[in-house]
Amino acid sequence: MLRAGGILKLAAVVLVFLLVVFLAFQLLEINTDFKLGSIMSRSLSVDEPSTKPVRHKCGLSKACPPGHFSFKMASGAASVVGPRICLEDKLLMSSVKNNVGRGLNIALINGKSGELIRTAFYDMWAGDVAPFIKFLNEVEDGTIVMMASFDDPATKLNDEARKLIADLGSSAVSNLGFRDNWIFVGGKGIKTKSPFEQHIKNSADTNKYEGWPEVLEMEGCIPQRQD
Repeated sequence: MLRAGGILKLAAVVLVFLLVVFLAFQLLEINTDFKLGSIMSRSLSVDEPSTKPVRHKCGLSKACPPGHFSFKMASGAASVVGPRICLEDKLLMSSVKNNVGRGLNIALINGKSGELIRTAFYDMWAGDVAPFIKFLNEVEDGTIVMMASFDDPATKLNDEARKLIADLGSSAVSNLGFRDNWIFVGGKGIKTKSPFEQHIKNSADTNKYEGWPEVLEMEGCIPQRQD
């Protein structure tokens, strides 16, 4: 009986030992799997390419090269939605900012730093062209001039005003008419015609809105002044 009892005790001890060993291996395996899983997930998160689309300044389709200012702008929509001008990811003029109006909307930019100098708008339907001419005459050399139409940009424009705009690099201002849509980027002291200009005529045959043509949009890279 004693021998049988001793055998049972020994068997119980061995069983407990084996159970402890089994549990220890189970815990070790779980811990190892957890660590391996964490390492793998971190590795995958590092190696996986980002699916988030790259956003460029002002929402441009591609980034501008060094030494250039990114811009995007749009003309007004009929007489309802004002124009929008963005430079270097900064919204300079828009209906939301409440700094646009009927006629010609202008933003003046420092050609070296890209800093905003001033914004203004002049009513070319019921306003006076004289203050607009004075404004243009006071623009300093090296200044970037951004212009966008809203509603009617041309009724009050005279030859003097058109020449001052042409001197900024515009090719289309001489043909700008009643309720045309127009966007333009030029510069005071520019020696050539600007590549940044769009113009669409007000025409009953092609107008998108009743009495107004469709909205114009333009984006690009303005060379920074170096001298």
